[in-house]
Amino acid sequence: MLRASRSFPYKLLLPAIVVMLAVVLFPLSYNFWLAFRNMSLYHFRNHQFVGLENFRLILAEPVFYQMLGKSLIWTSVNIIGHVTIGVLLAVLLNGPVKGKTFFRTILILPWAMPQYISALTWRGMFNYEYGAVNLILKQWLHLPPVPWLSDPFWAFVAPIITNLWLGFPFMMVVALGGLTSIPGELYEAADLDGASSWQKFREITVPSLMPVLIPAILLGTIWTFNNTLVVWLVSNGGQPADSTHILVTYIYKVAFTYSRYSYAAAFSVVVFILLLGFVIQVMRQTAAQEKSA
Repeated sequence: MLRASRSFPYKLLLPAIVVMLAVVLFPLSYNFWLAFRNMSLYHFRNHQFVGLENFRLILAEPVFYQMLGKSLIWTSVNIIGHVTIGVLLAVLLNGPVKGKTFFRTILILPWAMPQYISALTWRGMFNYEYGAVNLILKQWLHLPPVPWLSDPFWAFVAPIITNLWLGFPFMMVVALGGLTSIPGELYEAADLDGASSWQKFREITVPSLMPVLIPAILLGTIWTFNNTLVVWLVSNGGQPADSTHILVTYIYKVAFTYSRYSYAAAFSVVVFILLLGFVIQVMRQTAAQEKSA
């Protein structure tokens, strides 16, 4: 009976373990295995082991570094915008504002809506002739319309604007949770010392929010770096002329348009290594800061 009772929790976990192996471990292992072969539409059944050839081709092509640069810009601008807008709104909503519940509900809607619906809606709003964005620029601000979806620069800016709108509610919710845990006595002591609002924000609010913001920023960075849907849908598959691709959208096109499956698998392994290195570095810096504190 004792042995049976000890094994009972593992039996309860067994279905979850099987599902995790099926949907996570097996695809990941298969992807790594595929990265060292030459599987494509022309070698679909007779693919062979080619070692590091796919990785050599990736690192030798200028397109990799172009996509990497765009991916870093895409991720950096979005994360900075998410944190800045989210923390600012959280501080405002944490203060004496009338209708807090209403504003919190409205501001969280972009995060609650399905991402593909939001992306397609924003794509329609970026239409040159009939989109809401250009109509506002033209009729309200008296500015010329912007070729959001036909110019390479603006076609890259459009998904960034869309993702900024989609991502700031997450940071706002995280920051609101962190703000509620800051003792009010700290602000009262700062008031007695004659500290300004900016000094209280810099010396009390920001340091107190960092323990909750750092994990959120880490998760947000990984999500944003791997965000295929927004770029793909808003730019209509990397248009114009594949100028708006980031690494993950380029991998998607290589795999499902060019049918270079092993090459795409190797590309995804490179992205995995880049993100893994980033996570390890952030965790090391966070641990070092906690020890020094």
